[in-house]
Amino acid sequence: MASQARETLAATESLCPVCLQRLDATVVSQSGTVYLEKRCPEHGFWQVPVWRGEPSYQQWQRPKAPSAPEVCYAPVKDGCPFDCGLCADHRQYPCSVLLEVTKRCSLGCPVCFAAVGEETCHGDDPELATIDGWYDRVMAAAGNCNIQLSGGEPTQRDDLPAIIALGRRKGFDFIQVNSNGLRLAGEAGYARTLAEAGLSTVFLQFDGTSDSVYSRLRGRPLMAIKEAAIRNCGEAGLGVVLVPTLVPGVNIDEIGAIIRFALTQLQVVRGVHFQPISYFGRYALDGSSLERFTLPEVMQAIEAQTEGLMRVGDFVPPGGENARCSFHGSFFQMPNGRLRRTTSSSTSCCGTNDGHEGLLRTIGTVARQWSAPPGGASGAAKAASTMDAMDAMDGTGVSGAANAAGEDGVLDLDAFLARATNYSLTVSCMVFQDVWNLNLERLRDCCISIMSPEGMLVPFCAYNLTSADGTPLYRTKEAA
Repeated sequence: MASQARETLAATESLCPVCLQRLDATVVSQSGTVYLEKRCPEHGFWQVPVWRGEPSYQQWQRPKAPSAPEVCYAPVKDGCPFDCGLCADHRQYPCSVLLEVTKRCSLGCPVCFAAVGEETCHGDDPELATIDGWYDRVMAAAGNCNIQLSGGEPTQRDDLPAIIALGRRKGFDFIQVNSNGLRLAGEAGYARTLAEAGLSTVFLQFDGTSDSVYSRLRGRPLMAIKEAAIRNCGEAGLGVVLVPTLVPGVNIDEIGAIIRFALTQLQVVRGVHFQPISYFGRYALDGSSLERFTLPEVMQAIEAQTEGLMRVGDFVPPGGENARCSFHGSFFQMPNGRLRRTTSSSTSCCGTNDGHEGLLRTIGTVARQWSAPPGGASGAAKAASTMDAMDAMDGTGVSGAANAAGEDGVLDLDAFLARATNYSLTVSCMVFQDVWNLNLERLRDCCISIMSPEGMLVPFCAYNLTSADGTPLYRTKEAA
């Protein structure tokens, strides 16, 4: 029987969901659930679940040293999270920066982090000269980090290839587009045009494998469109990462089906990146009925719904952001369908002396894993041609491959490397923070920033924060 004892785990700070004022908060554990608790003198008490089950909240750690940004665009005046720019009190370099190149969108999803769509679009798209300046500010503050072109729906811009090409000329090696896939599916040759401009990966909205899920979350059936978009990206040599928004009562039971679908699309689909719903932007629930699906629950659901094909122990904390923000695991598929984990189980990737060096490794790893495999069709053919040799591998991995090959092991080592490159999949999850569960300790470790129209780098969760009545913390400045 679970203990009912209440244990205080940490003191932190948060915001009042009503007035957005900073206040003290406490992380407590009770009956197997970890809660964030806070009280506003004017608006009352909140207890929000942030962690349920195993691995435990205390266990889920990855030691690293803070790595404050050297170039800060905002002075500290009112304190976190009101001076984001980034400021000198932030504890991590950006590993990825989003540029919102349009507010226009071809869907009006009932669930949308940015709360965009035809009915909310105001003003013109930022000009190419403005985006040019954004690229310069990102490079000055974060170096050659990963760039996400987002919105709105970026493919609404006919000059998206020019935006991609500009980013590559500015020195960014990895550029992805966050997309619903409609134009990628429906316009012949469009994916190839983006690839030729220098695009690395498509971050594809993908909430399930049934049209009923899309009807509820996106307002229309979309499964055939998603499949066409993936097919066209593959033909163009683009990697695809499937990005499901997980909503309790809607698509939690689709987690295993999404992963199994991804495994049928290897060489094109390079990852699955789960995002449990956060309550900012637009969502179809009111503040009194907010449901939470926490990081360990996602890991547990993956193990249960894949029947152990992937296990909780296959996943590790992140090397960039705060450990309680995410998990990831890397795998490659054997010819018999089994998966080999390639994720290091070490908790010292970022070390305790140089967090910036660890972040650079994270940037490179993401770019490599999420891009299409090198060699294109020829690389895939080489991997397929060695499948018989790979079948001879035993459970000892590379050593088993060498033993199966004979004295020198060359054939099977090549087979192992080709297979691992062309049949790999990353599975990850990031739990964003909203005004109810905001923990400023986590926010200060954020390595994902959004470039504001004013040229500030604002942590993703801070930029999207909205109060209980929908008042934004940062997007109001954009509209001013």
